[in-house]
Amino acid sequence: MSRRDRARPAPFEQLGPLDTPIPISTGTARLSVENDGSVLVEINGVPSSHLHPDPQHLVFEYMRWMLLVIDRHLEARPEPSPGAERSASAPQIAHLGGGGCSLPRAIAARHPRSRQIVVEIDELLAQQVRTWFDLPRSPQLRLRIDDALGALASWREDRFDVLVRDVFAGSTTPVELTGREAAGHAARVLRSDGIYLANCAAPPGSGLMADEVATLSSVFAHVGVIAEPAHLTGKRRGNCVLIASQHALPEGVDRALRSDAVSVRLAQPSQVEALARAGRILGQGAGTSP
Repeated sequence: MSRRDRARPAPFEQLGPLDTPIPISTGTARLSVENDGSVLVEINGVPSSHLHPDPQHLVFEYMRWMLLVIDRHLEARPEPSPGAERSASAPQIAHLGGGGCSLPRAIAARHPRSRQIVVEIDELLAQQVRTWFDLPRSPQLRLRIDDALGALASWREDRFDVLVRDVFAGSTTPVELTGREAAGHAARVLRSDGIYLANCAAPPGSGLMADEVATLSSVFAHVGVIAEPAHLTGKRRGNCVLIASQHALPEGVDRALRSDAVSVRLAQPSQVEALARAGRILGQGAGTSP
């Protein structure tokens, strides 16, 4: 056996049945194994997660972009003072939406001191992905069975360094998570320099990206957009990452994005401002201006 073979991450050994519907609380899941040993998880026929044997290898592009921002943000955190409790100095990260927990799994491998909580509404799915993908246990990675907005509203102020929104019902984000109420809760639960990352899948011509940028800009002092050029102009559907913070956004993000396999950029401030002007501030639950 070569050194390269010995270093290759082991494939998943406790997967459920493959290429067949698996009952979960919200419908069915389906697992498909690729040639490289990675596993595609579909929820009710829609691709939800893609997990590689190497936890830090993220197949979905938008998750790579999120991890890049999180890396830059956590690298900029001040070192804990001597004698500080380990739990108090550990980065606190929350995820709205779990699926197969691809991103939390990658963060746990990259930042083992971090403490993460993942909110997933599907109890059966959450139970099974822990086994299928050998996820880290609490306190490194906790799974909370709950509605995303309910969990967000229940958290205390100044709790998290990073908040990630990656919630979908089918192929769309529930409207109650795109409105100003949810943005306000996100700002409330983040620490003063915390960052909010949202996966936005905007159909062409919908104006959804502009609406979300306008909504976040009404709550946060700094908003950024990571997207491919065709997505940024609304010519093609795709996943973009919205970044919001009361503090200046992490440095070096655009430079780091240039090494990604996809031609993706951090939008210029003038582009973000143009989107905010073109968009509507979304109200609670109805996708309309308040």
